[in-house]
Amino acid sequence: MNIKKEDIDALNAVVKIDIVADDYQAKVATLLADHRKKANVPGFRKGQVPMGMIKKQHGKSILMEEVNKLLQESLNKFLAAEKLDLLGNPLPRVQKDFNWDSETLSFEFELGLAPKFDVDLKSKKKVTEYHIIATEDLLDEELRNIQIRYGEVSPVPEATAKSSITGDFVNEERKINNKATFLVSDLKGKKNEKKVIGAKVGDILELETSKLFEDDHKLEHILGVSPDETHDLDITVSLTVAEVTTTAPADLDKELFDKLFTDGSVSTTSALREKIKEDAEKQFKQQGDQQLLNAITEHLVENTSFDLPAEFLQKWLATAGEKPLTAEEAAAEFTRSEKGLRYQLIEGKIMKDNDIKIEYTELVAYAKGFIRTQMAQFGNTNPEEKELDEIADRILQNKEEAQKLQSQLISQKLLAFYKEQMSFKTKELSYQEFTKEVYK
Repeated sequence: MNIKKEDIDALNAVVKIDIVADDYQAKVATLLADHRKKANVPGFRKGQVPMGMIKKQHGKSILMEEVNKLLQESLNKFLAAEKLDLLGNPLPRVQKDFNWDSETLSFEFELGLAPKFDVDLKSKKKVTEYHIIATEDLLDEELRNIQIRYGEVSPVPEATAKSSITGDFVNEERKINNKATFLVSDLKGKKNEKKVIGAKVGDILELETSKLFEDDHKLEHILGVSPDETHDLDITVSLTVAEVTTTAPADLDKELFDKLFTDGSVSTTSALREKIKEDAEKQFKQQGDQQLLNAITEHLVENTSFDLPAEFLQKWLATAGEKPLTAEEAAAEFTRSEKGLRYQLIEGKIMKDNDIKIEYTELVAYAKGFIRTQMAQFGNTNPEEKELDEIADRILQNKEEAQKLQSQLISQKLLAFYKEQMSFKTKELSYQEFTKEVYK
């Protein structure tokens, strides 16, 4: 057998493999002999069928199967030994005049090679890091919401401008089905108020999501969607009214503080405002960090220049899925996935060059932290370590869940690395200003 790689250019190569009879003859002969022992052919005793007949019936298929096995094993060993950084999988070149009876069987495989490039984390172009603050207006609103939430609720026959409405918001196309409560006074504009005022239990209202609330932030919670989905969301949702009430706000006194914080840590309105501010800005920081990671990703893709073996990748995409793609479909798929592929290569290089990796113990600890947070939401604030270990073990045995957690942990590590290595423009703003600027 002879195997060699020929470079076409920096991103494309061909592996040529020549297989001769000595490489497969002995194995083929053994397999034919096994077939002969087991063959049941009328007119011949078992095991006594002439070898010529066995070869005629099975010789070509056995030869092809054995050569293909040998070919794949040899190719895999060669690629491992060469330590090639490949994109996609090797693609066999179709040979129209291929002859299985030739003394030498020659095969060729096209390779797409990963590009060589450098990543500049000290670019003069700066990414913006947003510091989102809880404004006094937001704190006032949250205080009012708490007073309403813990106030004395009374059902009323129909909605007024001072009512709260609870109902199911549904849009089947966007898979929205969320039960939520809102104040009629939170609606934006007289048009929306008119639709809602006078509504009774059981009524079904059709509402346009665009400019539905004075605060666009509310749409996330009302519909149960992410900030990205909320941005420019312009659909019709049906609201089935389940409850119409008015609420006498609770007093900001010790009774309310003790309901909110049973440990007695909050005893004044100013302390409650500080707690609301702390919790809000903790959530804002998570959103700010996610936006920063997205912005860094875009920045690195736009400012890290390298070529890809585009023609090879389009050929590979045409055959990689369950359903073959036409050349036009593969080209369109490459266009859709090119940015993601570029960032995968950039991310991989950064992790390799800076020895950023995930140990299994880290993944377990991260999974347990995730589980602990989930359990706390259901009132279990002090789970036993053994219980956490068992749940984490079950989750990590699920390949899809394990990959999702690993991806989240890698993102955390990369963001921490970027914050250490890169310098940013910083901008302080309210949450409303942040959503307008980032999702404009």
